[in-house]
Amino acid sequence: MTTISYEEFERVDLCSGTIIKVEEFPRAKKPAYKVWADFGAEIGILQTSAQVTIHYTHKSLMGRQIVGCVNLGEKNIAGFKSQFLLVGFSDERGAICLITVDPKVQNGQKMC
Repeated sequence: MTTISYEEFERVDLCSGTIIKVEEFPRAKKPAYKVWADFGAEIGILQTSAQVTIHYTHKSLMGRQIVGCVNLGEKNIAGFKSQFLLVGFSDERGAICLITVDPKVQNGQKMC
């Protein structure tokens, strides 16, 4: 385990958002979706690629409130611009289980 300072942790923007659009992503190397999330008025709508097809369908993702890291910069994934990191944990098979918010909070709230 690597230790970081509290000041370093404060620089990571983990924010609440709501998934508003999901599409298949056939160009991805591993099965993935293109996901768009609304992070509120200040941050706006951001998009990402997410390898979450084992536990989630289009329908189960739509409207789900999630946690995303929104200040990592953009990354090109198979020609698709990824603007945030959708965060979760790996289960025993390595499939991603998303971190969610319960009860719901306003989009764009920074994790504290």
